[in-house]
Amino acid sequence: MQARDVMVSPVITVDSNATVQRVASLLLQHRISAVPVVGKDSELVGIVTEGDLMHRTEAGTERPYSWWLRLLVGDAQMASDYVKSHAVKIADIMTRKVVTAAPETPLHEIAMLLEKHGIKRVPIVDEAGHLLGIVSRANLLQAVASARPKLEISPTDSAIRKKLLGELREQPWAHTFNLTATVQNGVVDLWGYAQSAAERAAIRIAAEAIPGVVAVNDHLLETPIMAY
Repeated sequence: MQARDVMVSPVITVDSNATVQRVASLLLQHRISAVPVVGKDSELVGIVTEGDLMHRTEAGTERPYSWWLRLLVGDAQMASDYVKSHAVKIADIMTRKVVTAAPETPLHEIAMLLEKHGIKRVPIVDEAGHLLGIVSRANLLQAVASARPKLEISPTDSAIRKKLLGELREQPWAHTFNLTATVQNGVVDLWGYAQSAAERAAIRIAAEAIPGVVAVNDHLLETPIMAY
């Protein structure tokens, strides 16, 4: 699946002249946690998240600075925090360098972007930078929850075994010279050695994921020693 398959579109947006109060109201009204900021031609110019509005003078939640903390963070950081807590317009507090993706981006790459940058959503833009949609962590969970099993003709036991061993040979963590598998009536029995508990669990999960498998019996032994 690609970003276009799960993205939310159209997206609730604001322009850079919107007030902080207006954005706060939008977040509450639509039960969302961020609002993209767009220009005149719908090009993405920034994003504002609920985190940007946590330390505000209206709520009395500005960051407190003790004398020693003032010495530690410096004047520039304190001035930046003042802007965050007192600015009237979104243009002064929005994040301008936004992590984005194209609509053709595979979902596994979207997941990696979210994890790498510690963010909760990725705006989807076209080649000209125009906002097309947005993909959040929740949208990835929805893709998992709505997944349907592939309809396939029940494979033979030999086909199951071949597919399992082929899958494991492609994994750099799997020491296939230490293991084998037997399959009877869709029941897989795993035999041999795994060099760690993590490898053992991964082998079992690989077997369970093969279409046609009805059960997996794990007889693997854990040992760091190579066995033939």
